[in-house]
Amino acid sequence: MSYATLLPFIVLIGAMFLMTRSAKKKQAAAASMRNEVQPGVGVRTIGGMFATVKEVHDEMVLLEVAPGVHAVYAKNAIGAVLDDEEYNRIVHGEEPSAADLGLDAPVVPDDASSLTEGGSGIDLGKKPGADLTKKGSDDAEPAADAPAEPEDAAAKDSAGAESGTAAQQDEAAEQKTGKGDAKTDGETGTK
Repeated sequence: MSYATLLPFIVLIGAMFLMTRSAKKKQAAAASMRNEVQPGVGVRTIGGMFATVKEVHDEMVLLEVAPGVHAVYAKNAIGAVLDDEEYNRIVHGEEPSAADLGLDAPVVPDDASSLTEGGSGIDLGKKPGADLTKKGSDDAEPAADAPAEPEDAAAKDSAGAESGTAAQQDEAAEQKTGKGDAKTDGETGTK
């Protein structure tokens, strides 16, 4: 056999060795983390529940999931051990202050609401009486010679269907022809 035929097999075996090696390292790190769990530490279970460790046994841990509520879990159920700051931030909603983080700069707000002065709204350049339903420019004034819009539905239908949506135009056309509620045969068009 030549080396050219053996080369793909050697590469495949090498890749499998490297993948299993990294997986074993991750498993060993997780096992050592679980074995070093001490009472009073905050943890996250593999199910996503946050709790405080109360007691540690060989294969089990007693977790306090709420004040006065205890549950027994297998050590393998611990997904991560959290430091005190992260645990308090997640469970109690306590955000560290800028002094705790060692920052001298002011904290930037998450939204722009605090950037406006006096709480007044932002002027977007819209006129208060502008008709937003018309097509075209929002700032356009209605023409002086434009006809006034009729107020009743029949007058609107006779004035033209261009003022409504496509569905309204279809309804208006059906009402004019008298075929609005009539059932028709799909192929012949007969009633």
